[in-house]
Amino acid sequence: MKKIALITGASRGIGAQIAKTFAQNNYTVIINYNSSQKLAENVVAEIIGFGGEALAIKADVANKNEVEKMFQTIIKIFGHLDVLVNNAGISLNKLLIDCEEEDFDKIISINLKGTFLASKYALKSMISQQSGCIVNISSFWGQTGGANEALYSASKAGVIGLTKAMAKEYALCNIRVNAVSAGVIKTQMNDEYGENFYEEIKQQIPTEKIGCPQDVADAVLFLVSKQANYITGQILNVNGGILI
Repeated sequence: MKKIALITGASRGIGAQIAKTFAQNNYTVIINYNSSQKLAENVVAEIIGFGGEALAIKADVANKNEVEKMFQTIIKIFGHLDVLVNNAGISLNKLLIDCEEEDFDKIISINLKGTFLASKYALKSMISQQSGCIVNISSFWGQTGGANEALYSASKAGVIGLTKAMAKEYALCNIRVNAVSAGVIKTQMNDEYGENFYEEIKQQIPTEKIGCPQDVADAVLFLVSKQANYITGQILNVNGGILI
């Protein structure tokens, strides 16, 4: 019987690659998206094309009612949920002094509140079945802080704190909670900074390589596997050595 995995923000980039990697490893995958319906449907079609099983569900992870409805749909169709990957997130490249309250509300709502809401409803199912895995996607900026990335750094630091607290709260329910702290990954979100961004940051990375979505997907797959059965509350750095 295939396990059921929900990946939030999975219509493109890291989330899409996580979804495809899970589907290739015998998971039925739920592709969560908010506004990118066509991209989400393309991911589903690709998964079905190579023999996998996938379903796209629309929900704004920052909206309690939409998240609750999404989980009601999942339980109605599949009966349970084995894995949640909290990947949905946005970035913001601004000096703190230039940030507005609206900027704070938006980035915290999606990156941190979204992780809280999805985890809350996933845990209800996982507690009843006394098993489950949650993996949160954070960032090395959440560990070091990034200039021009103050709000993003704060949101991702919050994800790390939430990860550790949930791991302690639900360990006795046989639920493991970990995070992947990604370094600089080549995605559409980072492409917006231009090619010079990648060239400059390479000089700060010991491996002199920019990461790819597959690097993160492989780490997430490991954390939900039997090989990681004794790992919980940990932050797995996938960053080429930029943070050691």
